[in-house]
Amino acid sequence: MATLQFCLKLELTGFKWHKFMKDQTGEKYILTVGLEIHAELATRSKMWCGCKNDPDEDRPNVNICPICMAHPGTLPVINREAVRKVIQVGTALGGKIAYEFTEFDRKNYFYPDIPKGYQLSQYKFPLVSGGELKGVKLTRIHIEEDTGTSIHDQGEYSLVNYNRAGVPLMELVTEPVIHDAATASAFAKEFQLLLQYLGAGEANLEKGEMRVEANISVSKKLEVGSGKLGTKVEVKNLNSFKAVEKAIEYEMKRHIALLDKGEEIKQETRGWDENKSATFSQRSKENAHDYRYFLDPDLPKLKLSEIAEFSESEIRKTLPELPWQKRARYVGLGLSEQHAEFFVSDLKAAKYFDSIISHFAADPASIKTASNYIAVDLAGLSQKDDFEVFPEADQIVGLVALIKSNKLSSRGAKDVLLYLTKKESQGKSAEEIANEKGLLQVSDEKALEEIVNKIITDNPTVVTDYKSGKTPLLQFLIGQCMKASKGAGNPETFKKILLQILG
Repeated sequence: MATLQFCLKLELTGFKWHKFMKDQTGEKYILTVGLEIHAELATRSKMWCGCKNDPDEDRPNVNICPICMAHPGTLPVINREAVRKVIQVGTALGGKIAYEFTEFDRKNYFYPDIPKGYQLSQYKFPLVSGGELKGVKLTRIHIEEDTGTSIHDQGEYSLVNYNRAGVPLMELVTEPVIHDAATASAFAKEFQLLLQYLGAGEANLEKGEMRVEANISVSKKLEVGSGKLGTKVEVKNLNSFKAVEKAIEYEMKRHIALLDKGEEIKQETRGWDENKSATFSQRSKENAHDYRYFLDPDLPKLKLSEIAEFSESEIRKTLPELPWQKRARYVGLGLSEQHAEFFVSDLKAAKYFDSIISHFAADPASIKTASNYIAVDLAGLSQKDDFEVFPEADQIVGLVALIKSNKLSSRGAKDVLLYLTKKESQGKSAEEIANEKGLLQVSDEKALEEIVNKIITDNPTVVTDYKSGKTPLLQFLIGQCMKASKGAGNPETFKKILLQILG
C-alpha cells in the first residue's frame, strides 16, 4: 500500500509511472528543466516608437530615434499589434489573458547595448498566465523590448548596433516540469511552429529572432515528490534545437559528476560553446530582486477588456488552424506520422498539399498517394540542381488519377513527376507528358499477350520450376514482362495472362 501511495504521489507531482520504474533500476538522479524562450515579434515598428522593425537591415544604427535611444524627455507608446500577437499566442496555448489588468515594469540592469540602462518588461502582471504546450505547463508569457547588438570582433574594442534596441520581444516561461533533453527540444520546435502559424514572428534561431534559455537542475532520486530541486544553472542564448538538447545533456552529466564527488553545484549563468560541445561559466546568477523591478511611470496600465478587438471572441476569430490541429487532421486522413510532420513543419508545403487533397475529399487512398509523391519524391527532387519549377496542383492531381486508373505504373509516375519539374512541362497535364514520353501503361490483354508468350519461351526452366510448385517464380516472370515492355505494361494484366497460360 505504501508503494502504491508513493507512486500516486509521483504522478501528482508530474512524474509519470514509466519514469518511476526507470528510477528503480538504479538511477540516482532526476533531471529537471524549465525553459525561457524569447522571440522577436514581426511588427512593422518597434515596441515603443515608430522606428522600423527590420531584422534584415545590414546598416548599423539607421532604425533608431530619440525614443528608442532613451533621450531625456522622450515618452514610449505601446505597440498595439505586439500586444495583439502575444494575446493570440496566449489564447492558442490556453493561457489566462490579463483582460482586467496588466502593466509594464522597469527591469534595472546595465549593459552597453541597452540604451535606457533598464529594460521595459512585465513582472507581477504579465499579459498571459498559465497555458500548456505538448504537455508542458507554462508559467507566463509577457512582452518586453529587445536589446541592441554588441559586436566584439573589430579589434581591442566593441561596437554597438542599436537597430534591434526596442524591438518587441515576447518571453515564454515554462514550469520546471521537463525531465529529458528531447522533450525540451521538441517543445521549442513546436513553439517556433506556433509563432510561424500565427504570423507572430519567423522565430529564426540562426538570426537570433528566437533564443532559448534552459534552467537546469539535478536532484537525488529520493527527493522526488518533496518539491525540492537541485541547484539551478541557466544556459543562455541557445540558437539551435540541437544545441538545446546537447547543452541540457552536457549539464546533466556535469551536475551528476560533481554530485558524485560530493561537490556543490554553483548557481550561475553559463553559455554554450558549439565547437567544444560544452558549456562555460559566464557569471554568478542574479536573483529577480537584484533587478529592482518597479512600475514604469511613463506607460499606462492596460485594461484589455475595454478594447473590443482584444476580446476573446474576436481574438479566436483570428486564429488559423494550429500545428497540433493540422497534425491531427493529416493523421486522420491516413497519412503516416512522418509525412504529417513533414507538412506541419512547412507551411508552404502544407498549403500546396491542401490545395491538392481538396480534390480527393472522399478518397483516402488518393490522398495517401499524393502525400507519398510530394513528401518523398517531389521533396527529394527539389533538392537537386536541375529542379526548375514546382508542378501545379492540377498536374499532381492528374498524376494521382493516372496511378489510380492503372494508366501509369509506379516507375512511370516517378518519371512523369520528374518531367513536371521542368519548365518545358508548364501548362501541360500529367497525361500529356506521359503520352509524349511513352509512359502510359498498357492494359490491353491482346497487346500484352505477345510479350508474355515471348517471356515464357525465353525462360523454359523457370516455367518448369513454377509448374512444379515454386509459385514465387511468378513474380520473376512478371518482372521480365515489365522489363520487356519498358515499364509500359500493366503488371496486373501480365499476372492475369501468365496465370491463364501457365494454369
